[in-house]
Amino acid sequence: MRYLLDKNWILSKLHSHLSKTQLIFALSIIVGLVSGFAAISLKTIVYYIHRLLTIAPGSYFQGYIYLIFPLAGILLTVTFIKVFMKNKFGKGSAHIIYTIARKSSNVEKQTMYSHMISSALTVGFGGSAGLEAPIVVTGSAIGSNFGQVFQLTYRDRTLMLACGAAAGIAAVFDAPIAGVMFALEVLIVDMSLSSFIPLIVSAATGALLSKIILRESILLYFTLKQPFNYENVPFYIGLGILTGFVSIYYIRTYLKIEKLFRPLDNHKYARAWIGGLLLGIMILLFPPLFGEGYQSIKILASLHPEELLQNSIFSRLTSNEWILLLVVFGIGLLKVVAASLTIGSGGNGGNFAPSLFVGAFVGFAYAKLINNLIGISIPLSNFAIVGMAGILCGVMHAPLTGIFLIAEITGGYELMIPLMIVAAITFVIVKRFEPYSLDKKELAGKGYLMTQNRDKNILSLLDISELIEKDYISVDSHASLIDLTTIIAHSKRNIFPVVDTDNRLIGLIALDQIREILFELDSYNDILALEVMEAPAALVQENESIESIMQKFESTSCWNLPVVKDGKYVGFVSKSGILAKYREHLRQNFSEE
Repeated sequence: MRYLLDKNWILSKLHSHLSKTQLIFALSIIVGLVSGFAAISLKTIVYYIHRLLTIAPGSYFQGYIYLIFPLAGILLTVTFIKVFMKNKFGKGSAHIIYTIARKSSNVEKQTMYSHMISSALTVGFGGSAGLEAPIVVTGSAIGSNFGQVFQLTYRDRTLMLACGAAAGIAAVFDAPIAGVMFALEVLIVDMSLSSFIPLIVSAATGALLSKIILRESILLYFTLKQPFNYENVPFYIGLGILTGFVSIYYIRTYLKIEKLFRPLDNHKYARAWIGGLLLGIMILLFPPLFGEGYQSIKILASLHPEELLQNSIFSRLTSNEWILLLVVFGIGLLKVVAASLTIGSGGNGGNFAPSLFVGAFVGFAYAKLINNLIGISIPLSNFAIVGMAGILCGVMHAPLTGIFLIAEITGGYELMIPLMIVAAITFVIVKRFEPYSLDKKELAGKGYLMTQNRDKNILSLLDISELIEKDYISVDSHASLIDLTTIIAHSKRNIFPVVDTDNRLIGLIALDQIREILFELDSYNDILALEVMEAPAALVQENESIESIMQKFESTSCWNLPVVKDGKYVGFVSKSGILAKYREHLRQNFSEE
């Protein structure tokens, strides 16, 4: 109690001495520091786990040991989630997007560390996934919890959440602009221009920490070997078309493999064994699939693709350029399967790093094919680097993030034109076949996405369970008119749901529609509720989205609609109740804009 009093006293002092703008600015720095440090810590821990397993003296990382490490990491992750998190664990950026849309941006406290531990186990032991999604979740959780502690509104809490994500991305890539773009493109869309300043401050803070703490060998960083040549524009257009269709392959393959694992949701260890062993076999054959794969991307960019298969049974094939080209392209496509197995079998990671990996390998193979076929010499490393932006843009639906990320990690804007060409073409193609990104696809089907429309955003925050009115008196379908008059006398409502013996809703009786027959005294015992009821104009499901319910109100012109669960009557939801709740949210969360 004393702590709460002290805490409330501190908060009141801060709010009284700092303006809202000053408080948000100060919090954006703190969130940037904490989130950036968390991201750097995770990146460093995974780097040294990987190094200990693969490079350290006395390591036996060769041969069939590939089968053990990824499986062990996934099993440890599943155990951690089951034992310590009690299976309450949401993965990836989709979890944060859902939290913004359905939980008022209130991320659970344990999320500030749970994703760091689980992803370190998965990726550190060789799981073929990325750390960026866990970093985004961790940073978002840090920002959200700071927002909760300082009692910020939903809008400002969401901003702090985005600041944490931006700082995390900025820290692991030393790319502050990419961090800001990621937050705006992937996480939040309904933000004013004033929101840019806190995002920039947090991202700059995370990037500054990265420069001070992280070693360059841990970062994904390139030095361009050749400048942009405008004569290669037609080939970049071709690359954009290729990365567009490869992105579609990525999204659909990932979702199909994820679907294959769903029957094993209640058999988590069996799922981990199956996925872990399959992943181990893939890594045994193709070592670049081990871990995030950033080292393999650097090998490609340095134009030494033959080094990729040093520990593989295919190492002797690298002397043939055509076979090497096919192997590079094949590894790029297999990375999608490896990432899907890692995450689908119970590991924790994301698709950010795998999409960069796929882009680099596809871009390199594409340029190598052109050089071999036409006999020219377009820059292989440039096409590998630009391909990364293409696949990232296609999978994440984040063209600005892809463009600025590659521009920043290459140390300049030399490739800005080809980056824009490839990102634009990829985005147009992917949007045509996959309207939603990989992380948002499932959420979109459930109506859990934020949009540019504020009304829709606020409505998506409302929970139907809080709006169901249960004081309507139900009527048995075989009740007589005299029974109905008794019910009417004790009710304040004008609508009466008619149910059967199993409480299934079979119709509605509106008082206005039966008012005349209520005075036909001779018919009181002859007329049954079943005879005077009417079918409801529409039914609302207990888990239906508010947006869908409002559409039903508009199409039926009704003000009250019955709510059912599996056909059984639950209660009513009213249009006026939803509008009242909407106004309350608007007043609480957006009144200070």
